[in-house]
Amino acid sequence: MAKKKKSSKKVKNIKLVAEKNEEAMVEGILEGSPDGIGVVIVRLECGCKKMAAVAKDGEPASKLIMYRDQAESICDKCKKDNGDYMRVTEAFIHWSKPEPSDSVKERINAKVLGNAPAVN
Repeated sequence: MAKKKKSSKKVKNIKLVAEKNEEAMVEGILEGSPDGIGVVIVRLECGCKKMAAVAKDGEPASKLIMYRDQAESICDKCKKDNGDYMRVTEAFIHWSKPEPSDSVKERINAKVLGNAPAVN
């Protein structure tokens, strides 16, 4: 009898962080966004990514950038639907140093990414 693969849809209690290949992009976005205190990173199932700086009030501090690692362009699916939220696998904010307080982070996360169910 084959083992069942654990569902990747389960809510995980892990801290999402920018990957090495995203860090240069994050730094570039923050450098061009003086009001930015973090960068929203949205990863899609196709491998494309969306990023934008966020200000201390939770409003955008830069234009949205959409790209795909080691590719000249985003995928055809994203060209059609602009990276539909139904295909999002991970979304989080990478905070710049010094990071804001936990209460500020919580407020901005809720405004930018929506409320998520609490993990017990």
